[in-house]
Amino acid sequence: MSRTPATSPPAHRSVRDRAAAGKAARATVPRGSHGEYAPAPDRQDPVGLLREQSATRVPELVPIRYGRMTESPFRFYRGAAGIMAGDLAATPDTGIRAQLCGDAHLLNFRLLASPERRLMFDINDFDETLPGPWEWDVKRLATSLVIAARENGFTKKERSAIVRATVRSYRERMRGFALMGNLDVWYARIDTDGLQALVTDQLDARRGKLVARTLDKARTRDNLQAFEKLTRLVDGQRRISAAPPLIVPVADLLPNLQRDRLEHTIGDLIARYATSLQSDHRSLLKQYRLADMARKVVGVGSVGTRCWIVLLLGRDDQDPLLIQVKEADRSVLAEHVGASAYPNQGQRVVAGQRMMQAASDIFLGWERAKGVDGRTRDFYIRQLRDWKGIIEPGTMLPEGLGMFGRLCGATLARAHARSGDRVAIAAYLGGGDVFDKALARFAEAYADQNERDHRALVDAVGAGEVTAQAA
Repeated sequence: MSRTPATSPPAHRSVRDRAAAGKAARATVPRGSHGEYAPAPDRQDPVGLLREQSATRVPELVPIRYGRMTESPFRFYRGAAGIMAGDLAATPDTGIRAQLCGDAHLLNFRLLASPERRLMFDINDFDETLPGPWEWDVKRLATSLVIAARENGFTKKERSAIVRATVRSYRERMRGFALMGNLDVWYARIDTDGLQALVTDQLDARRGKLVARTLDKARTRDNLQAFEKLTRLVDGQRRISAAPPLIVPVADLLPNLQRDRLEHTIGDLIARYATSLQSDHRSLLKQYRLADMARKVVGVGSVGTRCWIVLLLGRDDQDPLLIQVKEADRSVLAEHVGASAYPNQGQRVVAGQRMMQAASDIFLGWERAKGVDGRTRDFYIRQLRDWKGIIEPGTMLPEGLGMFGRLCGATLARAHARSGDRVAIAAYLGGGDVFDKALARFAEAYADQNERDHRALVDAVGAGEVTAQAA
Protein backbone atom coordinates (compact mmCIF):
# COMPACT_ATOMS: atom_id res chain seq x y z
CA MET A 1 0.00 0.00 0.00
CA SER A 2 1.38 3.43 -0.85
CA ARG A 3 2.32 5.58 2.10
CA THR A 4 0.15 8.60 2.77
CA PRO A 5 1.96 11.85 3.63
CA ALA A 6 3.15 11.95 7.21
CA THR A 7 1.54 14.46 9.52
CA SER A 8 3.92 17.35 10.16
CA PRO A 9 5.16 18.09 13.69
CA PRO A 10 2.37 19.76 15.68
CA ALA A 11 4.43 22.67 17.04
CA HIS A 12 2.71 25.46 15.13
CA ARG A 13 -0.80 24.12 14.55
CA SER A 14 -3.71 24.73 16.86
CA VAL A 15 -5.10 21.94 19.02
CA ARG A 16 -8.39 22.25 17.13
CA ASP A 17 -6.67 21.75 13.76
CA ARG A 18 -4.66 18.79 15.03
CA ALA A 19 -7.77 17.11 16.43
CA ALA A 20 -9.65 17.78 13.18
CA ALA A 21 -6.83 16.14 11.21
CA GLY A 22 -7.02 13.07 13.42
CA LYS A 23 -10.78 12.76 13.01
CA ALA A 24 -10.52 13.35 9.26
CA ALA A 25 -8.17 10.35 8.98
CA ARG A 26 -11.09 8.13 9.98
CA ALA A 27 -12.75 8.86 6.65
CA THR A 28 -9.81 7.56 4.59
CA VAL A 29 -8.69 4.88 7.07
CA PRO A 30 -11.69 3.67 9.14
CA ARG A 31 -10.62 2.45 12.55
CA GLY A 32 -12.23 -0.91 11.95
CA SER A 33 -10.07 -1.44 8.85
CA HIS A 34 -7.07 -2.11 11.08
CA GLY A 35 -8.61 -5.46 11.97
CA GLU A 36 -8.04 -6.89 8.51
CA TYR A 37 -4.97 -8.89 7.53
CA ALA A 38 -4.30 -11.13 4.55
CA PRO A 39 -0.89 -11.94 3.06
CA ALA A 40 -0.10 -9.97 -0.08
CA PRO A 41 -0.05 -12.01 -3.33
CA ASP A 42 3.62 -11.09 -3.84
CA ARG A 43 4.60 -11.64 -0.20
CA GLN A 44 8.27 -12.51 0.13
CA ASP A 45 9.21 -16.01 1.28
CA PRO A 46 9.92 -15.66 5.03
CA VAL A 47 12.82 -18.11 5.02
CA GLY A 48 14.34 -16.30 2.06
CA LEU A 49 14.07 -12.99 3.90
CA LEU A 50 15.79 -14.45 6.96
CA ARG A 51 18.59 -15.70 4.73
CA GLU A 52 19.02 -12.24 3.23
CA GLN A 53 19.36 -10.75 6.71
CA SER A 54 21.88 -13.42 7.66
CA ALA A 55 24.17 -12.69 4.70
CA THR A 56 26.03 -9.90 6.56
CA ARG A 57 26.16 -11.66 9.94
CA VAL A 58 28.89 -13.76 11.57
CA PRO A 59 28.55 -17.05 9.63
CA GLU A 60 29.24 -19.41 12.55
CA LEU A 61 26.55 -17.72 14.67
CA VAL A 62 23.73 -17.74 12.10
CA PRO A 63 22.74 -21.39 12.88
CA ILE A 64 22.20 -20.33 16.50
CA ARG A 65 19.73 -17.69 15.32
CA TYR A 66 17.80 -20.27 13.30
CA GLY A 67 17.95 -22.72 16.20
CA ARG A 68 16.41 -20.21 18.57
CA MET A 69 13.74 -19.20 16.08
CA THR A 70 12.62 -22.79 15.50
CA GLU A 71 12.00 -23.39 19.21
CA SER A 72 8.49 -21.91 19.25
CA PRO A 73 6.24 -19.46 17.37
CA PHE A 74 7.01 -16.79 19.97
CA ARG A 75 10.79 -17.23 19.61
CA PHE A 76 10.31 -17.04 15.85
CA TYR A 77 8.30 -13.84 16.23
CA ARG A 78 11.11 -12.22 18.21
CA GLY A 79 13.42 -12.69 15.23
CA ALA A 80 10.87 -11.80 12.56
CA ALA A 81 10.57 -8.01 12.86
CA GLY A 82 11.71 -7.65 9.25
CA ILE A 83 9.10 -10.11 7.99
CA MET A 84 6.32 -8.30 9.85
CA ALA A 85 7.51 -4.88 8.66
CA GLY A 86 6.91 -5.99 5.07
CA ASP A 87 3.43 -7.19 5.99
CA LEU A 88 2.56 -4.03 7.91
CA ALA A 89 3.55 -1.93 4.92
CA ALA A 90 0.48 -3.30 3.13
CA THR A 91 -1.94 -2.46 5.97
CA PRO A 92 -3.97 0.74 6.51
CA ASP A 93 -1.93 3.80 7.50
CA THR A 94 -3.39 7.01 8.95
CA GLY A 95 -0.39 9.05 7.80
CA ILE A 96 0.33 10.14 11.38
CA ARG A 97 3.90 9.28 12.28
CA ALA A 98 5.79 8.86 15.52
CA GLN A 99 9.19 7.53 16.49
CA LEU A 100 8.76 3.76 16.42
CA CYS A 101 10.49 1.15 18.51
CA GLY A 102 10.21 -1.06 15.42
CA ASP A 103 10.13 -4.26 17.48
CA ALA A 104 7.59 -3.58 20.22
CA HIS A 105 6.89 -7.16 21.31
CA LEU A 106 6.10 -7.72 24.97
CA LEU A 107 9.59 -8.88 26.01
CA ASN A 108 11.03 -5.55 24.90
CA PHE A 109 9.19 -3.89 27.78
CA ARG A 110 10.94 -4.28 31.12
CA LEU A 111 12.24 -2.77 34.33
CA LEU A 112 15.21 -0.43 33.95
CA ALA A 113 17.21 1.97 36.11
CA SER A 114 17.03 5.71 35.57
CA PRO A 115 20.23 7.80 35.94
CA GLU A 116 18.77 8.96 39.29
CA ARG A 117 18.74 5.28 40.39
CA ARG A 118 14.97 4.89 40.36
CA LEU A 119 13.48 1.68 39.02
CA MET A 120 11.30 2.38 36.01
CA PHE A 121 9.23 0.45 33.47
CA ASP A 122 10.03 1.28 29.85
CA ILE A 123 10.84 0.02 26.36
CA ASN A 124 14.29 -1.54 26.14
CA ASP A 125 15.22 -2.50 22.56
CA PHE A 126 15.61 0.05 19.75
CA ASP A 127 17.66 -1.76 17.12
CA GLU A 128 14.96 -1.13 14.50
CA THR A 129 13.81 2.33 15.58
CA LEU A 130 12.73 4.83 12.91
CA PRO A 131 9.89 7.32 12.46
CA GLY A 132 6.88 5.56 10.95
CA PRO A 133 3.14 4.84 11.29
CA TRP A 134 2.31 4.71 15.01
CA GLU A 135 -0.09 1.81 14.35
CA TRP A 136 2.79 -0.55 13.53
CA ASP A 137 4.18 -0.64 17.08
CA VAL A 138 0.71 -1.18 18.53
CA LYS A 139 0.04 -4.05 16.13
CA ARG A 140 3.36 -5.74 16.91
CA LEU A 141 2.70 -5.49 20.64
CA ALA A 142 -0.86 -6.80 20.30
CA THR A 143 0.23 -9.76 18.19
CA SER A 144 2.99 -10.70 20.63
CA LEU A 145 0.40 -10.95 23.39
CA VAL A 146 -1.76 -13.30 21.34
CA ILE A 147 1.22 -15.51 20.47
CA ALA A 148 2.31 -15.69 24.12
CA ALA A 149 -1.27 -16.35 25.23
CA ARG A 150 -1.64 -19.20 22.73
CA GLU A 151 1.49 -20.84 24.08
CA ASN A 152 -0.02 -20.59 27.57
CA GLY A 153 -3.19 -22.33 26.36
CA PHE A 154 -5.48 -19.33 26.84
CA THR A 155 -8.83 -19.37 25.05
CA LYS A 156 -9.63 -17.07 22.15
CA LYS A 157 -11.97 -15.11 24.42
CA GLU A 158 -9.19 -14.65 26.97
CA ARG A 159 -6.73 -13.60 24.26
CA SER A 160 -9.17 -11.08 22.86
CA ALA A 161 -9.74 -9.59 26.31
CA ILE A 162 -5.98 -9.21 26.86
CA VAL A 163 -5.43 -7.43 23.54
CA ARG A 164 -8.47 -5.18 23.90
CA ALA A 165 -7.35 -4.17 27.41
CA THR A 166 -3.85 -3.44 26.13
CA VAL A 167 -5.04 -1.31 23.24
CA ARG A 168 -7.60 0.43 25.45
CA SER A 169 -4.76 1.33 27.81
CA TYR A 170 -2.80 2.79 24.87
CA ARG A 171 -5.85 4.70 23.62
CA GLU A 172 -6.90 6.08 27.00
CA ARG A 173 -3.37 7.07 27.95
CA MET A 174 -2.91 8.80 24.59
CA ARG A 175 -6.15 10.71 25.14
CA GLY A 176 -4.80 11.79 28.51
CA PHE A 177 -1.53 12.95 26.95
CA ALA A 178 -3.50 14.95 24.37
CA LEU A 179 -4.76 17.14 27.22
CA MET A 180 -1.32 17.68 28.75
CA GLY A 181 1.34 20.29 28.09
CA ASN A 182 4.52 19.39 26.24
CA LEU A 183 6.76 19.37 29.32
CA ASP A 184 4.29 17.27 31.31
CA VAL A 185 4.31 14.68 28.54
CA TRP A 186 8.10 14.75 28.34
CA TYR A 187 8.53 14.18 32.08
CA ALA A 188 5.89 11.45 32.32
CA ARG A 189 7.18 8.03 33.37
CA ILE A 190 6.15 4.83 35.14
CA ASP A 191 8.37 4.32 38.17
CA THR A 192 8.24 1.97 41.16
CA ASP A 193 5.50 3.97 42.87
CA GLY A 194 3.30 3.76 39.78
CA LEU A 195 3.92 0.05 39.43
CA GLN A 196 3.10 -0.65 43.07
CA ALA A 197 -0.09 1.40 42.80
CA LEU A 198 -1.11 -0.67 39.79
CA VAL A 199 -0.39 -3.87 41.68
CA THR A 200 -2.38 -2.73 44.70
CA ASP A 201 -5.38 -1.83 42.55
CA GLN A 202 -5.48 -4.87 40.28
CA LEU A 203 -3.82 -7.90 41.90
CA ASP A 204 -4.52 -9.94 45.01
CA ALA A 205 -2.03 -9.97 47.89
CA ARG A 206 -0.21 -13.13 46.76
CA ARG A 207 0.41 -11.90 43.23
CA GLY A 208 1.25 -8.47 44.58
CA LYS A 209 4.07 -10.01 46.62
CA LEU A 210 5.36 -11.79 43.53
CA VAL A 211 5.56 -8.49 41.67
CA ALA A 212 7.28 -6.85 44.66
CA ARG A 213 9.90 -9.63 44.62
CA THR A 214 10.40 -9.03 40.89
CA LEU A 215 11.10 -5.37 41.60
CA ASP A 216 13.61 -6.27 44.31
CA LYS A 217 15.32 -8.81 42.05
CA ALA A 218 15.67 -6.25 39.26
CA ARG A 219 17.69 -4.00 41.58
CA THR A 220 20.26 -6.77 42.02
CA ARG A 221 20.79 -7.16 38.25
CA ASP A 222 23.49 -4.53 37.98
CA ASN A 223 27.13 -4.23 36.96
CA LEU A 224 28.36 -5.90 40.14
CA GLN A 225 26.08 -8.90 39.66
CA ALA A 226 27.15 -9.22 36.03
CA PHE A 227 30.78 -8.78 37.10
CA GLU A 228 30.57 -11.72 39.52
CA LYS A 229 28.70 -13.88 37.03
CA LEU A 230 30.68 -13.17 33.87
CA THR A 231 34.27 -12.75 35.07
CA ARG A 232 36.97 -14.70 36.94
CA LEU A 233 40.53 -14.22 38.16
CA VAL A 234 43.27 -15.53 35.85
CA ASP A 235 46.83 -15.16 37.15
CA GLY A 236 45.68 -12.34 39.36
CA GLN A 237 43.92 -10.50 36.51
CA ARG A 238 40.17 -10.13 36.12
CA ARG A 239 39.04 -11.73 32.84
CA ILE A 240 35.70 -12.44 31.15
CA SER A 241 34.79 -16.13 31.50
CA ALA A 242 34.38 -18.22 28.38
CA ALA A 243 31.01 -19.88 27.70
CA PRO A 244 31.28 -20.82 24.00
CA PRO A 245 29.61 -20.28 21.64
CA LEU A 246 27.60 -17.64 23.54
CA ILE A 247 30.53 -15.84 25.17
CA VAL A 248 34.00 -16.11 23.64
CA PRO A 249 36.87 -13.94 24.97
CA VAL A 250 38.86 -12.22 22.26
CA ALA A 251 41.94 -14.13 23.42
CA ASP A 252 40.19 -17.39 22.41
CA LEU A 253 38.58 -16.09 19.25
CA LEU A 254 41.38 -15.05 16.89
CA PRO A 255 45.06 -15.69 16.15
CA ASN A 256 47.48 -13.36 17.94
CA LEU A 257 47.90 -10.76 15.19
CA GLN A 258 44.18 -10.48 14.43
CA ARG A 259 43.41 -10.50 18.14
CA ASP A 260 45.77 -7.60 18.74
CA ARG A 261 44.18 -5.66 15.88
CA LEU A 262 40.67 -6.32 17.22
CA GLU A 263 41.61 -5.34 20.77
CA HIS A 264 43.13 -2.13 19.45
CA THR A 265 40.04 -1.45 17.30
CA ILE A 266 37.59 -1.90 20.17
CA GLY A 267 39.79 0.02 22.60
CA ASP A 268 40.00 2.87 20.13
CA LEU A 269 36.22 2.68 19.55
CA ILE A 270 35.58 3.03 23.30
CA ALA A 271 37.84 6.07 23.46
CA ARG A 272 36.25 7.74 20.42
CA TYR A 273 32.64 6.94 21.30
CA ALA A 274 32.99 9.11 24.38
CA THR A 275 32.50 12.16 22.17
CA SER A 276 28.85 11.09 21.72
CA LEU A 277 28.26 11.37 25.49
CA GLN A 278 27.50 14.39 27.63
CA SER A 279 30.68 16.01 28.90
CA ASP A 280 30.15 14.87 32.52
CA HIS A 281 29.47 11.28 31.42
CA ARG A 282 32.53 11.46 29.18
CA SER A 283 34.63 12.51 32.16
CA LEU A 284 33.29 9.59 34.18
CA LEU A 285 34.09 7.11 31.41
CA LYS A 286 37.69 8.33 31.26
CA GLN A 287 38.17 7.22 34.86
CA TYR A 288 37.96 3.56 33.73
CA ARG A 289 40.63 1.43 32.05
CA LEU A 290 40.06 -1.40 29.62
CA ALA A 291 40.66 -4.84 31.14
CA ASP A 292 39.14 -7.45 28.79
CA MET A 293 36.62 -8.05 26.01
CA ALA A 294 34.62 -10.92 24.54
CA ARG A 295 32.13 -11.64 21.76
CA LYS A 296 28.61 -12.26 23.05
CA VAL A 297 25.51 -13.77 21.46
CA VAL A 298 22.42 -11.76 22.41
CA GLY A 299 18.66 -12.15 21.97
CA VAL A 300 17.04 -13.87 19.00
CA GLY A 301 16.73 -11.39 16.16
CA SER A 302 20.19 -9.97 16.91
CA VAL A 303 22.03 -13.29 16.86
CA GLY A 304 24.84 -13.13 14.32
CA THR A 305 25.34 -9.38 14.53
CA ARG A 306 28.68 -8.35 16.00
CA CYS A 307 28.29 -7.78 19.71
CA TRP A 308 31.07 -7.35 22.25
CA ILE A 309 31.08 -7.06 26.01
CA VAL A 310 33.91 -4.94 27.35
CA LEU A 311 35.15 -5.03 30.94
CA LEU A 312 36.38 -1.71 32.28
CA LEU A 313 37.83 -1.24 35.78
CA GLY A 314 37.77 1.97 37.78
CA ARG A 315 39.10 2.76 41.25
CA ASP A 316 40.38 -0.79 41.64
CA ASP A 317 39.69 -4.32 40.39
CA GLN A 318 36.44 -4.40 42.39
CA ASP A 319 35.04 -1.29 40.68
CA PRO A 320 33.75 -2.68 37.35
CA LEU A 321 31.85 -1.25 34.42
CA LEU A 322 30.61 -3.76 31.86
CA ILE A 323 29.47 -2.23 28.60
CA GLN A 324 28.03 -3.72 25.44
CA VAL A 325 29.24 -2.71 21.99
CA LYS A 326 26.58 -3.82 19.52
CA GLU A 327 26.51 -3.60 15.74
CA ALA A 328 23.78 -1.38 14.33
CA ASP A 329 22.64 -2.18 10.81
CA ARG A 330 19.98 -0.57 8.65
CA SER A 331 16.54 -0.79 10.28
CA VAL A 332 14.18 -3.40 8.87
CA LEU A 333 11.63 -0.58 8.63
CA ALA A 334 13.78 1.54 6.31
CA GLU A 335 12.68 -0.19 3.10
CA HIS A 336 9.08 0.72 3.92
CA VAL A 337 9.25 4.11 5.71
CA GLY A 338 12.45 5.64 4.32
CA ALA A 339 16.08 5.77 5.34
CA SER A 340 17.28 7.22 8.62
CA ALA A 341 18.17 10.90 8.79
CA TYR A 342 21.34 9.95 10.65
CA PRO A 343 24.52 8.95 8.79
CA ASN A 344 25.50 6.44 11.48
CA GLN A 345 23.11 3.57 12.25
CA GLY A 346 24.32 3.54 15.85
CA GLN A 347 23.34 7.19 16.11
CA ARG A 348 19.93 6.26 14.69
CA VAL A 349 19.45 3.75 17.52
CA VAL A 350 20.63 6.16 20.20
CA ALA A 351 18.50 9.04 18.92
CA GLY A 352 15.42 6.83 18.79
CA GLN A 353 16.05 5.47 22.27
CA ARG A 354 16.53 8.92 23.75
CA MET A 355 13.35 10.09 22.04
CA MET A 356 11.18 7.21 23.27
CA GLN A 357 12.59 6.32 26.69
CA ALA A 358 11.70 8.42 29.70
CA ALA A 359 15.34 8.24 30.84
CA SER A 360 18.27 6.56 29.10
CA ASP A 361 21.54 4.97 30.20
CA ILE A 362 24.23 7.58 30.91
CA PHE A 363 26.72 5.56 28.83
CA LEU A 364 24.48 5.28 25.77
CA GLY A 365 26.37 6.43 22.66
CA TRP A 366 27.58 5.47 19.21
CA GLU A 367 30.65 5.14 17.02
CA ARG A 368 31.95 3.62 13.79
CA ALA A 369 34.85 1.18 13.45
CA LYS A 370 36.67 -0.93 10.86
CA GLY A 371 36.82 -4.65 11.62
CA VAL A 372 39.66 -7.11 11.08
CA ASP A 373 37.97 -7.99 7.78
CA GLY A 374 38.43 -4.41 6.59
CA ARG A 375 34.70 -3.57 6.63
CA THR A 376 33.49 -0.46 8.41
CA ARG A 377 30.46 -0.96 10.66
CA ASP A 378 28.32 1.19 12.92
CA PHE A 379 27.87 0.42 16.62
CA TYR A 380 25.96 1.66 19.63
CA ILE A 381 27.25 1.30 23.17
CA ARG A 382 25.50 1.05 26.52
CA GLN A 383 25.85 -0.61 29.92
CA LEU A 384 25.44 -4.37 29.73
CA ARG A 385 23.10 -4.57 32.70
CA ASP A 386 21.63 -1.87 34.89
CA TRP A 387 18.78 -2.95 37.16
CA LYS A 388 17.08 -4.89 34.40
CA GLY A 389 14.05 -7.02 35.12
CA ILE A 390 12.10 -9.02 32.56
CA ILE A 391 8.83 -10.90 32.80
CA GLU A 392 8.32 -14.55 31.98
CA PRO A 393 5.03 -14.72 30.05
CA GLY A 394 5.00 -18.51 30.17
CA THR A 395 4.30 -18.39 33.92
CA MET A 396 1.41 -15.93 33.65
CA LEU A 397 -2.31 -16.47 33.99
CA PRO A 398 -4.72 -14.42 31.84
CA GLU A 399 -5.15 -11.83 34.59
CA GLY A 400 -1.40 -11.28 34.90
CA LEU A 401 -0.75 -11.09 31.17
CA GLY A 402 -3.66 -8.68 30.81
CA MET A 403 -2.22 -6.41 33.50
CA PHE A 404 1.21 -6.55 31.87
CA GLY A 405 -0.34 -5.74 28.50
CA ARG A 406 -2.05 -2.67 29.95
CA LEU A 407 1.27 -1.54 31.36
CA CYS A 408 2.94 -2.00 27.97
CA GLY A 409 0.12 -0.16 26.19
CA ALA A 410 0.40 2.82 28.51
CA THR A 411 4.19 2.88 28.15
CA LEU A 412 4.02 2.74 24.36
CA ALA A 413 1.51 5.61 24.32
CA ARG A 414 3.88 7.76 26.38
CA ALA A 415 6.77 6.92 24.02
CA HIS A 416 4.72 7.81 20.93
CA ALA A 417 3.31 10.98 22.54
CA ARG A 418 6.83 12.41 22.87
CA SER A 419 7.42 12.48 19.10
CA GLY A 420 4.09 12.02 17.32
CA ASP A 421 1.05 14.28 17.18
CA ARG A 422 -0.65 13.01 20.32
CA VAL A 423 -3.69 15.21 19.74
CA ALA A 424 -4.28 13.83 16.24
CA ILE A 425 -3.70 10.22 17.34
CA ALA A 426 -6.06 10.63 20.29
CA ALA A 427 -8.73 12.21 18.10
CA TYR A 428 -8.41 9.41 15.58
CA LEU A 429 -8.74 6.73 18.27
CA GLY A 430 -11.69 8.40 19.98
CA GLY A 431 -13.48 7.39 23.15
CA GLY A 432 -15.02 4.15 21.88
CA ASP A 433 -13.52 0.67 21.48
CA VAL A 434 -13.64 0.35 17.68
CA PHE A 435 -9.85 0.36 17.34
CA ASP A 436 -9.43 -1.96 20.35
CA LYS A 437 -11.66 -4.60 18.79
CA ALA A 438 -10.01 -4.20 15.40
CA LEU A 439 -6.56 -4.83 16.86
CA ALA A 440 -7.83 -7.98 18.60
CA ARG A 441 -8.92 -9.33 15.19
CA PHE A 442 -5.66 -8.29 13.54
CA ALA A 443 -3.54 -9.89 16.27
CA GLU A 444 -5.30 -13.25 15.88
CA ALA A 445 -4.94 -13.16 12.10
CA TYR A 446 -1.27 -12.22 12.23
CA ALA A 447 -0.54 -14.81 14.91
CA ASP A 448 -1.83 -17.36 12.38
CA GLN A 449 0.59 -15.94 9.80
CA ASN A 450 3.44 -16.13 12.30
CA GLU A 451 2.68 -19.80 12.95
CA ARG A 452 2.78 -20.51 9.21
CA ASP A 453 6.11 -18.71 8.91
CA HIS A 454 7.51 -20.57 11.90
CA ARG A 455 6.46 -23.86 10.33
CA ALA A 456 8.16 -22.85 7.08
CA LEU A 457 11.45 -22.36 8.92
CA VAL A 458 11.08 -25.64 10.82
CA ASP A 459 10.39 -27.44 7.53
CA ALA A 460 13.41 -25.77 5.88
CA VAL A 461 15.62 -26.99 8.73
CA GLY A 462 14.13 -30.47 8.48
CA ALA A 463 14.78 -30.54 4.73
CA GLY A 464 18.40 -29.52 5.23
CA GLU A 465 17.91 -26.20 3.45
CA VAL A 466 18.81 -24.25 6.59
CA THR A 467 21.24 -25.26 9.34
CA ALA A 468 20.07 -24.73 12.91
CA GLN A 469 22.03 -25.11 16.13
CA ALA A 470 20.69 -25.21 19.67
CA ALA A 471 22.47 -22.83 22.03
